[in-house]
Amino acid sequence: MTPLARAQAPIDAPGWWSRRSLVLRLVLVAMLAVALSGVASAWLASRASQREAIRRLVDQQTEEVEVMARLLASKIEQSQKVLRTVAEGITPQMLNSPSSLEWLLQQGLPAVQFFDSIQVARQDGELRVNLHSGRLEDAASLDAAERDALRRTLIGGKPLVSELVAGRSAEARVMFTMPLRREDGPVFGVVAGALMLQSQGLLPPTMTLPARGDSRLIVLTRDGTILSHPDPLRILASVRDEAGLGPVYAQWLQQAQPVAGRGTTVVQPAHIVSMAGMPLPQWLVARVTDSSAMLAPVEGAQRKAWWLAAAVIAASMASLAAFMLWLAQPLARLCQSARQLARADCGDAVVWPRATGEVGELVQAFEGQAQRSAQQRQQQAHLQGQFQAILENASVGIVITRQGVLEVVGWQACQMLGYRPEELQGRPARTLYASDADYARLGERVQAQFLAHGAFDGDVCFRRKDGSPVWARAQGRGVRADDMGGGTVWILEDMTAAREAQQQQAWAALHDPLTQLCNRDGFAQRMAVLLAERSARARTSHIPAADARVADGTGDGVLLFLDLDYFTVVNDVAGHDAGDDVLRHVARLLESQVRQIGWAARLGGDEFAVVLPGCSLRRGQAVAEQLRAAVQAWQPSYQGRSFTLGVSIGLVMLDARWPDVPSVLYAADMACYDAKRAGRNRVETRHVHQGTASGRMPLRPA
Repeated sequence: MTPLARAQAPIDAPGWWSRRSLVLRLVLVAMLAVALSGVASAWLASRASQREAIRRLVDQQTEEVEVMARLLASKIEQSQKVLRTVAEGITPQMLNSPSSLEWLLQQGLPAVQFFDSIQVARQDGELRVNLHSGRLEDAASLDAAERDALRRTLIGGKPLVSELVAGRSAEARVMFTMPLRREDGPVFGVVAGALMLQSQGLLPPTMTLPARGDSRLIVLTRDGTILSHPDPLRILASVRDEAGLGPVYAQWLQQAQPVAGRGTTVVQPAHIVSMAGMPLPQWLVARVTDSSAMLAPVEGAQRKAWWLAAAVIAASMASLAAFMLWLAQPLARLCQSARQLARADCGDAVVWPRATGEVGELVQAFEGQAQRSAQQRQQQAHLQGQFQAILENASVGIVITRQGVLEVVGWQACQMLGYRPEELQGRPARTLYASDADYARLGERVQAQFLAHGAFDGDVCFRRKDGSPVWARAQGRGVRADDMGGGTVWILEDMTAAREAQQQQAWAALHDPLTQLCNRDGFAQRMAVLLAERSARARTSHIPAADARVADGTGDGVLLFLDLDYFTVVNDVAGHDAGDDVLRHVARLLESQVRQIGWAARLGGDEFAVVLPGCSLRRGQAVAEQLRAAVQAWQPSYQGRSFTLGVSIGLVMLDARWPDVPSVLYAADMACYDAKRAGRNRVETRHVHQGTASGRMPLRPA
């Protein structure tokens, strides 16, 4: 090596420890980043471990109170089942024989082995039997709250679970009542059973075990009375004085939340409180845990982890510094190559900012690339301006999606959907649909059409920002025909007004404008579908048509043909407006009576039809009688005069033997005619007898 070469060598050598050295700055920044990231990671891990410990404790406590609530609820339900069994064994005759009742309760149905006390009273409130621990006592020993529970059951006819009957803690009890009913339904008495709070059948002392100094299991009523507590002295005390639980209960009571079986947990600075409820007795189960005691092991582990993290961070910083210095050795060669690249691509006329050290050399290396990038940005800005003008001025909505995300939304599309552009761009396409199911179904349609035709064209129902639906004709095509993952361009045209007009026209064609019921055409369409289902079921079940109704024990349904009696009197005397009012009222009456089991239609004039699918003949006749009685009970009054209406009803069974709608409607009409001829305001039934060559089925009176 010549002296000149030896003199020039230090010029190319990197100055690692110069203040202007990028390497030194990178090393310092990297070491600082390692230190900060290590501390942040250790802190996040500590916080995560603490949150995980709290989460596990919360989940455990929540599940525990839910299980305990379900256990107590099952005991309440078991008590009701036992009392229901006792009630089923008591007859009206036994109330006249207290000795028979006592034998039944103690020997025949040993209810005294389950309840701490049991009472039986007649419908007039007279107490017939009062057993306490198997011993008879007089009526004077009953508490006022117990008498009130018996009276409410006799009046309402429903089983009850009383509020807490509180005396001393050892005498506090809960009372269960069950009405005694005759076979035809009326209440003839009541039976009641009571359980002491601390009895094995309700709240045994063992349910609070194992006792821990850092946790308490408490059962309380909705009004805050403690029913069970690890400390017996706290039973029947107020929960508002309970440490940790008192504020949580007060907040729950202030919010007026219902008593639900699902558990909730509140994390406080010093306590973790979980509660779950039993809806029927309106009780709550709560677990109160001292959070500091539970988290003490976690905090000790965190301190050890911090010391370990500090050692790891120090070692990592030292290793990183050595690695960065070794890694920077190729930087000088990279700078030399960058200078050569810059001299090849750029002229001397270009002026770049002055810089020192390695940064200045890198600026020169990427000078040419920067110039080309500037030109590309100018072209992109021009294209973007053109594209934005198209989006803002297009007469239709334009949307571009990519992988289920709204990348571009035009102004017209935003107007159609009720959003601003910034509210939609970047949001999931699912935002525009009412439900996940709707979005999934549309996805299947789009995929099928794209596979078949390479594009999509169809009507789609979107959801506006305010929740209202909007129908649009959607035309979609891929941005690149050869790559469907490159995005999809959608053209949207608002079709809401046209679709609503079409739906309204279709609805009006099948409904009566006066009563809003199905008209004759609507009745014929729905009836045809019902008869087709009956026929198909008979074929698939391999049941002969003649035996179809017999094979179905519940019946295939019935058709009622209704013709108002004396309706012409209202029209003639009060006018057609009054007649229309009568028809509207009768329509509302029919619809309200059969809404849960069938549907009604107006066939014309004062003729109506009621269809009860799946209804047996006996049930159909009972419903027809109810409708006849309801119409007869209504007495309209117009112009100071009252009118009495009636209705003649013809009933036919629906089964697979009816060939078509006119046949079954004719049969029902003839049955209604029979009711008219027999004196009006009655129900007549007709059945299919046999088929004929013409397809008409002769009818015979039931």
